[in-house]
Amino acid sequence: MLREHEKIVQFVSLADGVTGRKKLQKMIYIAKKMDFPFQEKYELHIYGPYSEELTLRVEELCEMGFLSETCEDKGSYVQYSYGVTEEGNGFIREAEEPAALLGDCIAKMKAKSSRFLELVSTLLYFDHLPREEQIANLHIVKNKLNFSDAEIEDAFGFIEELGSCARQ
Repeated sequence: MLREHEKIVQFVSLADGVTGRKKLQKMIYIAKKMDFPFQEKYELHIYGPYSEELTLRVEELCEMGFLSETCEDKGSYVQYSYGVTEEGNGFIREAEEPAALLGDCIAKMKAKSSRFLELVSTLLYFDHLPREEQIANLHIVKNKLNFSDAEIEDAFGFIEELGSCARQ
């Protein structure tokens, strides 16, 4: 019944915490696109793919005491960080083992900025289209971010790199 909740706690545990709500959203979306078994539904939103389901699950996990949420005032915005609590570690102790390569993918994603993960996740949102159309749609929905050709090439390279750690 709480299997999808367990997966989120495991994800945050494997990441050794995640800083940023947007970053958590993008990391789980990218993992899902790499065929890891996350079930949250995503829609295109102002910051790229977004899941209301994931937001609600994270809130529930915080309320249940399995995840901790801290917020830091950064002046013009508040930054949230998530970690697994002792209760959360107990919650996932009996859970099904996560896919073997998920930790590798998480480490690669965690090393990237939220902006870069927003770029990658938006390209993946349009991955059913030819590359040129993916880029054209990216420029339409993310025109204010002014992604450079080099950033876009880096993002496609990163997607290929993640494919090597994707769930087989």
